[in-house]
Amino acid sequence: MSLTILADENIPAVEHYLAGIGQVKIVNGRTLQRAQLESVDVLLVRSVTRVDAALLNGCGIKFVGTATSGFDHIDREYLNERGIAFAYAPGSNANSVVEYVLAAIAAVGDKLEQLLAGGIVGIVGYGFIGKAMAARLAALGIRHRIYDPWLDPDSIPHAAEFDAVLDCDVVTLHPQLVRQQPWPSYHLLGVAQLQRLRPDALLINASRGPVVDNTALLEQLDSGRGPHTVLDVWEGEPDISAALLQRVTLGTAHIAGYSLDAKLLATRMLVEAMTTSLQLPPLPTDSPAIKAAAVPAPAGLSGAGLVRTLVQSRYDIYRDDALLRQAVLVDQPAVARGQRFDLLRKSYRERRELAGSAVCGDLQAVQLGLLSALGCVRAHQEKPA
Repeated sequence: MSLTILADENIPAVEHYLAGIGQVKIVNGRTLQRAQLESVDVLLVRSVTRVDAALLNGCGIKFVGTATSGFDHIDREYLNERGIAFAYAPGSNANSVVEYVLAAIAAVGDKLEQLLAGGIVGIVGYGFIGKAMAARLAALGIRHRIYDPWLDPDSIPHAAEFDAVLDCDVVTLHPQLVRQQPWPSYHLLGVAQLQRLRPDALLINASRGPVVDNTALLEQLDSGRGPHTVLDVWEGEPDISAALLQRVTLGTAHIAGYSLDAKLLATRMLVEAMTTSLQLPPLPTDSPAIKAAAVPAPAGLSGAGLVRTLVQSRYDIYRDDALLRQAVLVDQPAVARGQRFDLLRKSYRERRELAGSAVCGDLQAVQLGLLSALGCVRAHQEKPA
């Protein structure tokens, strides 16, 4: 079977995996139009593409895949009615987002020290990312509370009411974007909920922009009542609020899950789902990525200092904050702000994950414990001849 495959330009290694079964065309997912789908068999997208009747009516698509862990941009009911197979990549970016959250915590004041000394993290949403976040915190010995009203409380360790989660030292948001009752996540944090947060708390949103009412958040931050805020996702993307960006502690361009490792895993998951659905022979599953270099562990560091150093060795959140501010806040009339936001994502640098990385150095038992908690391994050391 020879297929025509249309893939978003931000899905890596598509040609590596799929070139052997047909023609692969790369497109801009945000500007994708119905006319581009003529004679296309497979459509692979990311979250910037709305896939529904308006896009697909009259075309012969057999399979739609989204290289994301969520699917609020996909009209699955329509796909089901049309008999179009669908797959997504649940959990593919979970560790990338977890490491983004750790980087945010490590970058804001002494929040990391506070948490390691007994502070509490509140997790909203207990899907793939929420579970990965809770597991990483538990490994590090950091206390946490979890809120997800869509799940049976008995299935959630450290389950708590929403108000108790909002009272934590750090609140990190990981729900899917849900608008239906009885527990919509759309504007889950509005005026009342934002006012419940402690002024010295840290709020992190790396889920979907509309989970937080951005207008209410701007008013809260303008008032000087806090909290410290890190936003990776925004209402109105890609044309985000410059005023809100000026107020947040750190802001990034929806790239929390954008590690190379996460993207490649998502691509492989879609490839496997597609071959099964369309009854194709197995395709290559070897990764085209070069193994990441080992991370050096500075002698004498332990506790928060070691965790911060290791996390920042793989991901520099300050760099992404600076890039977004330059793109959004600097006057560049020739290119629209939304286009600059999208360009940051399209041209995003290669970022590797810390989990699975080898760490080298003269390491003591207490350091090895933290390495294991972060998902790292000790680098193999050659024995002297």
